[in-house]
Amino acid sequence: MATPLITGLSVAAAAMSGRYLIRAWQAFKARPAVPRARRFYPGGFEREMTRREAALILGVREHAALEKIKEAHRRVMVANHPDSGGSHYLASKINEAKDMLTGRQKGGSSVF
Repeated sequence: MATPLITGLSVAAAAMSGRYLIRAWQAFKARPAVPRARRFYPGGFEREMTRREAALILGVREHAALEKIKEAHRRVMVANHPDSGGSHYLASKINEAKDMLTGRQKGGSSVF
């Protein structure tokens, strides 16, 4: 007498938990997609580089510490170096951004 009762309760519990899992999965799939990557700055370069633009290029704050600026410059240059398929124009802009934020001005803006 107890065995059919336990079997019936077990089947009912399995059915209810399966139903719950299916509904949870459907709710998970129906949720809106949240972009996980950072958004990039829309637009091109300005004629004269500003501290704001230099900070956007390197991905640091305008008044960041020198070590953070050097680390960001290294990280961006590794990804965009001309010897590894990057653009000479982007490399010059990255170097100009580093010079702008570190306070070293080398006779004006980039060659491009």
